[in-house]
Amino acid sequence: MITSEKGIQLIKHFEGCHLKPYLCPALLWTVGYGHVLYPEQNRLPLAQRKSYNLKIEHFRNWEQSEVDALLKQDLQRFERGVLRYITVPLKQNEFDALVSFSFNLGLGTLQRSSIRSKLNRGDKEGAIETLLKYCRAGGKILRGLERRRAAEADLFFSHIK
Repeated sequence: MITSEKGIQLIKHFEGCHLKPYLCPALLWTVGYGHVLYPEQNRLPLAQRKSYNLKIEHFRNWEQSEVDALLKQDLQRFERGVLRYITVPLKQNEFDALVSFSFNLGLGTLQRSSIRSKLNRGDKEGAIETLLKYCRAGGKILRGLERRRAAEADLFFSHIK
């Protein structure tokens, strides 16, 4: 199963596209649609991440085709993860919503979450009720994360409408 165009558009909408590398809120060098340039930077304490140097070959304006290719590559990893952690059959819209969630918060979050355990027990409504609670960063509720979780929940249940 791969992410549909609807799922990709949701991810693109909430991630935004940056053709110049920037430090994301987690202080990781990022480009395109949330592509982390140096995964090893994530293992550093927050205080040390800001001093992690951007490599000279990455300090440039990236082409749209390059960031689109990075997104496609990143999506494959999250798709495999969702399929590995969710053991019940998923409809396309459900899969897309879970890929978006994992793309935003990481596969480790999905793996450790009660979202996963509830889905695998067949409790889809309980799982999405829990998903809606993942809207904090730095201990504060962020409106952008509330909107993203609501959009993911809408997508998840879109086959019912």
